Amino acid sequence: MTVYFIGAGPGAADLITVRGARLLAASPVCLYAGSLVPRELLADCPPDARLVDTQGLDIDRITAELVRAHAEGHDVARLHSGDPSVFSAVNEQMKRLDDAGVPYEVVPGVPAFAAAAAALKRELTVPTVGQTVILTRIAQRATAMPPGEDLATLGRSGALLVLHLAARYADRVVEELLPHYGADCPAAVVAMASRPDEIVLRGTLETIAGQVKDAGVIRTAVILVGRTLGADQFRDSHLYSPERDRHTC
Repeated sequence: MTVYFIGAGPGAADLITVRGARLLAASPVCLYAGSLVPRELLADCPPDARLVDTQGLDIDRITAELVRAHAEGHDVARLHSGDPSVFSAVNEQMKRLDDAGVPYEVVPGVPAFAAAAAALKRELTVPTVGQTVILTRIAQRATAMPPGEDLATLGRSGALLVLHLAARYADRVVEELLPHYGADCPAAVVAMASRPDEIVLRGTLETIAGQVKDAGVIRTAVILVGRTLGADQFRDSHLYSPERDRHTC
């Protein structure tokens, strides 16, 4: 049997992929993080599926559930918010399944930063303005950042920064980025992206922390900082340019 690590998307139940929904509907066991995955998604599980909320479980208990389901001959849908490729804590689960000899597959999902960009109606890369997006977080009590990945270092690039798990530290983010981006640099925060209670805040590095505080946003949000967020004067992409020779490879 197989464990499927499925990206459940950023929040809206219909943003799960067709593949993810199909596997969810066919798996007799589903593990999900109740604090992050919308319960509407669970309606796609088989009527008699065993549903396990992992919110209160540690990694050993989660692994035990996965191994147990495999031993009983059941496929498992392991739902993760967003996409499993970033900030999902999938690595440690896969490592333990490797050790236990349990097969698994990874099904990608819509990441939170993509849903945030959609809410802002912005392309994060803009010709001649910015072509680089950095996905990162800041050091907190739980996990330190590796050397060279602090905001002061990353900020020197001038690239569009997308910070996960940092909304409650918005003041600190602003303080560390101001020397590199300037007070007038466009900034935004999107909380609960794609959900009915979605919150979208637009401002600058000078104003965004105050907006976050006033809105009471402390979790399930991404912070975006960079010039592409406010770009309205830029060169059109070469992809659809009338000057492009479309008869050559």
